[in-house]
This record gives sequence, C-alpha cells and structure tokens, in this order.
Amino acid sequence: MALFKTRSAAVYGIDAHLIDVEVDMYKSGAARDFITVGMPDTAVRESRERIKSALINSGFGYPNKAVTINLAPANVRKEGAGFDLPMAIGILGAMGAVSGVDQHLLVGELSLDGSIRPVRGALSVAVCAARQGIANLILPWDNAAEAAVVEGVRVFGVRHLAEVVALIARPETFSPAVPPDVSDATREASAFDFQDVKGQGTAKRALQVAAAGGHNVLMIGPPGSGKTMLAKRLAGVLPALTFAEGIETTKIHSIAGLLPAGSGLLRERPFREPHHTISDAALIGGGSGAPRPGEVSLAHNGLLFLDEFPEFPRNVLELLRQPLEDSSVTIARANMTLSFPSNFMLVAAMNPCPCGFYGDTTRECRCTPAIIQRYLAKISGPLLDRIDIHIEVPAVPYRELRSNGATESSAAIRVRVDRARAVQQARGHYNARMPARLIRKQCALDEAGERTLEMAVRKMGLSARAHDRILKVARTIADLDESACVTAKHLAEAVQYRSLDRNYWT
Repeated sequence: MALFKTRSAAVYGIDAHLIDVEVDMYKSGAARDFITVGMPDTAVRESRERIKSALINSGFGYPNKAVTINLAPANVRKEGAGFDLPMAIGILGAMGAVSGVDQHLLVGELSLDGSIRPVRGALSVAVCAARQGIANLILPWDNAAEAAVVEGVRVFGVRHLAEVVALIARPETFSPAVPPDVSDATREASAFDFQDVKGQGTAKRALQVAAAGGHNVLMIGPPGSGKTMLAKRLAGVLPALTFAEGIETTKIHSIAGLLPAGSGLLRERPFREPHHTISDAALIGGGSGAPRPGEVSLAHNGLLFLDEFPEFPRNVLELLRQPLEDSSVTIARANMTLSFPSNFMLVAAMNPCPCGFYGDTTRECRCTPAIIQRYLAKISGPLLDRIDIHIEVPAVPYRELRSNGATESSAAIRVRVDRARAVQQARGHYNARMPARLIRKQCALDEAGERTLEMAVRKMGLSARAHDRILKVARTIADLDESACVTAKHLAEAVQYRSLDRNYWT
C-alpha cells in the first residue's frame, strides 16, 4: 500500500483555494481500477484516461494496481482539467518515482503524449500559492508569464510531464520565470484616435469629462453620426491600469480563458462590446456548474459599450442596475454564492427612434409618437438615473465633415484626463465612485452654485440619485479646470449633461 500527497488549487469566483490531492495505490482483485472522489466534475473524472496515456507515453509506465484519488476538501466541487498534473505526479510519487513535493503547487492539463496544456486562472493560483506560503508553483509554460508577476512564489513554466519530474528531482537546474515588464513605457498606442473624428465638439468634451471621472455615458443620435466611433476612441484616453487594477483585471480574463498564450499582466483597460442579442447570464455572469464572469466583470476597470441600447431585452438591461450601483455582481447557486467585481464605465449608444431620424432637420421621421414612446420606454427611469452624462450626437454637417482643420488628438486629451484622475486618486477614489458621505464635503458649493443646483432640481424634477450624480460630474469638471472649488459654471455644464433625457423621456 502506498499513499502520496500533492497540492493543487481550484478557482472559485476570482480567487483560488488550496486543494490536497491524495493518491492511494493498492493491490485489488480488479486490477487497473482508477477512482476519483471529492466531488469531481466530468472533466476531472475523464482525467484517468489522459493520465494513463501520458504516463505510458512519457516512459514512466503505469502500475498494475488500483488507484484511488481524493481531492480535498471533499465538500467543494472540483472543475476543469487542471488537476491532471498533480494527480499524475501523485501516482508517480506512490510508485516511488518522485519525492519531496511539499513546497510545490501543481496545475496543468495533460495531453496523451505527456505534454502540458494551459489552464485558466493561473494568476489566481499564483496568488493562492504565495498566500499559503508555498515556495514553488509548477504550471504550463503558456501560463508562466501571467503567474510570474506575483511576488513571494517562484514560478516554473513546463512543457512536458518528464520536465516536471526532472524539476522536482533537481530544482537547482531550472530557472524560475521572469516577470514581464509592466511599466507604462510598454503601453501601445491605440489604433483609434479622437483626431479622426470630425465635428462633435460637444460630444468630445462630454466624453473627456466621463473619462476623467469614470462616469457612465448615454449618447443619442441618428445613424452614422459617429456614436460608435466616439465610444471606441474613449478607451484610448483612459489611463493605463495600475498594478493592483492590472492584477484584478488579469485574474478575471484568465478565469474566462481570454488571455492569449504567453501573455502577462494586462495594461490596457478592457473594452467590451457585446451584441444586443446577449443573454442575461452572458452579460451578468453564471452558467452551469461554477458561475463564470460575464461581460460586466470582463469590463472591470474598463469600458462596457452597449450599442443599439434599446435593442437589448429590457430584463437584461435591468440587471445592470446592481453592478452600476455596487461595482460588483453576486451570483447565487444551490451549492455556492460567488461575487465578481464589476467596476466599469458604461457607454451606451442609441437612436432617438426606431427609424433613427426623430428630431433630425434634414430627414423625415417615419415613426408615430406611440412607436417612439414604446421604443424609448425600453430604457427605464431607474437605469437612466444611474447614467451620469446624457449627450446628443447630431449628424455632422458636410462642411465640418470635409474640413481639413486639425482636431485634438487622444494623446492631448489623455494628459488632462491623467492629471484629473491623479487629483482624485489623492482623495482615495474616482469621482464616479465617490461615497455619498463625502459628496457634501468634496462638492461644496458657493451661493451662486446653490441657486443653480436648486433651480435645476426643481425645474427638471430630478431624483436624489440624479442630484448626487450632477455634483459628482461637476466635481470632475472642476478637476479638469484644476479648480479646488465647484463653481456655478461647473454645475451649469453638469446640469446640461442631465437635460437630454427630459427632452426624450417626458
């Protein structure tokens, strides 16, 4: 009888948890039995065929004994093929081929020839290893770059099962993976530049304010006016991810399997653009088995662009209310409840009516008032209240479209955005996420400002949430002006960004 234990990790939500892999090998009347216990899913149960072939084809052979593998703790479901490698090393340990794996954590999927395929969630696994005080992490070569950014653990990327055995036997002959360069100097220039956009000065200014404070935006305009063009260029003026933001964002994309092979820490803020036929589970997260992150989490620390906003099912849009308010989304299942971060900028674009030409001075709208109201009613008042800036994007006049005049580049706008965000970081938060208790202190108004705000709230019938969001936007405008105080001028511009929904929805 031979018992051997290795360690691995399972990812739940965006965090990984330590899993003990216990391998027991013994003689049995039914030779070559292979049993896996500890709530394994189908992928884990199927690992026995991959492990047997990998061991034989790597030259280690396979014992003529029964094998029982326990994945502990036994009351948590184990998913994915990442347990192949620790289970195979456990069998080799029970055979006496390897020893001394106490300071190693292993993850990896095995091919039939013994090569090791990449897994999801490698960065989360590396964080778990460092947190548990495990010195060495052995994982697929393609995952080494993302895991190597974690301090406190040596990361070894491997390509074959035989290489893992050699590494355990003689670790001094292998060099750990080197963390990739994560400095701002490595940031690539965006292919989309505001310099390409003709006209739309008001929209550009509003998007600059949105980028500076992390505010949500709704753009309304006829087809072809440049709404999608503007949204794609907004991502290029956002600051690069900080190291902490990069870790959290990379975790989510790694879990979702969206990191390219060999890539390290994400530096650019994500830009997600789901189609309007998306399901609620794909947008918010979920799925069968352990819940997976949805688009609101994949856009964490970045931008979620919803084009043709009213074409999304209303029940799907209403699910945005919790992540927009709480910056996180909670998904409950019968056996677990997981939370994913979802602190994103929402940028929505829509036509003013189904045909797109309501209010256009050059083209006739074919929609009746009832059709227009039914179209606009797909966007509920509570959801609109959570969008800080509403702007109209009219059709660009021919002379502006054909002009050769220079327009401001994204690089120039980014300088102002970075400066404004640095001021907000010194306060401890971006303006869009300013806690309610700090609004009165950080958005203090003089007498003229109080009169301006009171008039806006009374005339427009604004809710308490809209009142707070106007103050936050005004604070961002003041930061762009490098003003310590919020003045009536800043408030007037912020109120202007809340008036458009009253023109369409009332």
